[in-house]
Amino acid sequence: MTAFTLNRIALPTGVELDVATAGKPAHPPILLLHGFPESHRTWRHVIPQLSADHFVIAPDQRGFARSSKPAAIGDYTPDKMVADLLALADHFGLTTFTLVGHDWGGAIAWMAALQNPGRITRLVIVNAPHPFVFQRTLFDDMAQREASQYITAFRNPGFETYIDSIGLSNFFDSSFLRHTDFSKIADEKPVYLDQWSQPGAMTAMLNWYRASPILVPAMDETPPRPAFLDGAFPPVTQPTLVVWGLGDAALLPSQLEGLETLVPDLTLVKVDAGHFVPWENPDAIVAAIKAWEAT
Repeated sequence: MTAFTLNRIALPTGVELDVATAGKPAHPPILLLHGFPESHRTWRHVIPQLSADHFVIAPDQRGFARSSKPAAIGDYTPDKMVADLLALADHFGLTTFTLVGHDWGGAIAWMAALQNPGRITRLVIVNAPHPFVFQRTLFDDMAQREASQYITAFRNPGFETYIDSIGLSNFFDSSFLRHTDFSKIADEKPVYLDQWSQPGAMTAMLNWYRASPILVPAMDETPPRPAFLDGAFPPVTQPTLVVWGLGDAALLPSQLEGLETLVPDLTLVKVDAGHFVPWENPDAIVAAIKAWEAT
């Protein structure tokens, strides 16, 4: 299987990202965006397979691993990551491309596709909620609201102190044990601990949650309902593949309800995996992408 290389790329958005690339630049480009608390390595089993007939680009997004870690919470609003994405595509001379995102990478991918249909021609989402559906379910689906209370915990300014008190190794165990077959990630533990121990890394990763506009009501709270939840929401116009691990304990099946009205050209593939599909069942992702591209 083809290996991938990792290079440092300075972007005009003011950050430097480590970026994995594989495949021939003449092949159709496909960009892969990871989520929390990961890096390009979430795609380590996907990249070699896709690179046989794609030019694959997988950055460590701002705040993660050894990529730049701006200090302010405001440096992690979603528009900043969309700008990084487009600047990265510009760096490689890509006018259009297919975009793939998982978890937070998927959230950025949804936003980028909605705002840039002229550049992102095809969209692949792996266990990442559509922004409208996610906010709606946080108000209307109490099970999803309960499953998302960790976001409020991550936003707590004292959360890093808590992590320091239990240690990164224990935080690793508690982060993944309820979400995956631990044997599938155990070999990667030293890699994660190295990435998380980089200066400022934990705060930078958590700042993605702190900067997000998403509202997460407490379980006993009845806050004012955002008006946009009861109005029209713009559709995603690109052909879109959603690959969904059915064992996800953080994002419940309600994330798929009504998705077809927001994504008219939708292909939904449900797979055997938990939340971290890219390394739990990478073959299913690759097979779904190849079958979808062939249609």
